Amino acid sequence: MNSINKVSTLDLLKTNQDTKKSPIDGGFSKILEKTISEQNAVQKNADMASADIATGEVKDLHQAAIAIGKAETSMKLMLEIRNKALSAYKEITRTQI
Repeated sequence: MNSINKVSTLDLLKTNQDTKKSPIDGGFSKILEKTISEQNAVQKNADMASADIATGEVKDLHQAAIAIGKAETSMKLMLEIRNKALSAYKEITRTQI
């Protein structure tokens, strides 16, 4: 096997390994950043829908109501996750070693 074939075989192996990474490989900060950016996009969409309703430019009232409801539900979920994380942090700080 010549060196060119060895290099291309190694490249294929590396490519296969890179594609098998799970979303957790990015770490907690990457997951948190992605979740917050998704939440921000949902909130912006709901804000635009609310503005369209207020100005009378709404094309589909049903879709606007769904966007607002989705934003409300996702915000409640984010707040509950934050509350659970703070509760866990407080519990850990109270733990005696």
